[in-house]
Amino acid sequence: MELQFLGTGAGQPSKKRNVSSVALKLLDELNEIWLFDVGEATQHQILRTNIRLRKVTKIFISHNHGDHIFGLPGLLSTRSFQGDVGPLTIYGPAGIEDFVKISLKVSRTKISYPIHYVELSEPGLICEDRGFKVYTDRLDHRIPSFGFRVVEDSHPGELLIDKLAEYNIPNGPILGKLKNGEQVALADGTILDGKDFLGPEKPGRIITIIYDTRSTSSIAHLAKDADVLVHESTFAGDESKMAHNYYHSTSVQAAKIARQENVKQLCLNHISARYMGAKAKKLENQAKKVFPNTILVNDFDRVNIPMKGSKK
Repeated sequence: MELQFLGTGAGQPSKKRNVSSVALKLLDELNEIWLFDVGEATQHQILRTNIRLRKVTKIFISHNHGDHIFGLPGLLSTRSFQGDVGPLTIYGPAGIEDFVKISLKVSRTKISYPIHYVELSEPGLICEDRGFKVYTDRLDHRIPSFGFRVVEDSHPGELLIDKLAEYNIPNGPILGKLKNGEQVALADGTILDGKDFLGPEKPGRIITIIYDTRSTSSIAHLAKDADVLVHESTFAGDESKMAHNYYHSTSVQAAKIARQENVKQLCLNHISARYMGAKAKKLENQAKKVFPNTILVNDFDRVNIPMKGSKK
């Protein structure tokens, strides 16, 4: 599981940062990639990565401001030229379906695959797919805006080979069944229950993505115990009044959430163009004073999220 940032700027593109988009790569888990927001020129950013549009199966849109959705029509069109790509689902606030359909209609763009739409309105579970669940809740922005929490199911514990040694079981189907927690009968009639030979379950990973919002209580339960929290940081920590007035957050507000909710790593995202070079480093340094495991992400940065208990 890996996050790759395709656009980390706020409002408008700059020479250093494109507008909002982040890819969640679930290639080992599902052989899929999920996108969170698709700002202008996202498909151009993708050309500079190893991402293949045929692998993109789900797109989650936080809100309908242009810097988060203007890349959709072009990306959806280009995906049609990738062969038999299969269906795609777009999750987003009311209006996102109209935006896509009208854009494609006016431009007379033909899409070769079905697009399904899921309108976000209330907090709760919005997606469940082969061991992954996605939850959403409302944020506090000038227009309806939603945060996302991706939760991976727990994994079975490892097979305790040492505990099985006395039974002299060769590699093969019997070990496979035991690893799946099934009961097996050995040649001498001994019955073994796989559950007795498994280590403790490994908790699944949690990714939380928070785009445009003021500091608000709903962020807390979306972020709780997250392995990675991607949080907007449009303003510096000493500009909380301005952030509030513009319905955005500061780096320090993001760091406080990470500290309070037992987050493992904080990624500061959605950076205003006013913060370049040393000024951008200021955002990171302010946040690190509150929550040390903070990074300010740049376009094309990649963040690996290893299984719990495994080495990075």
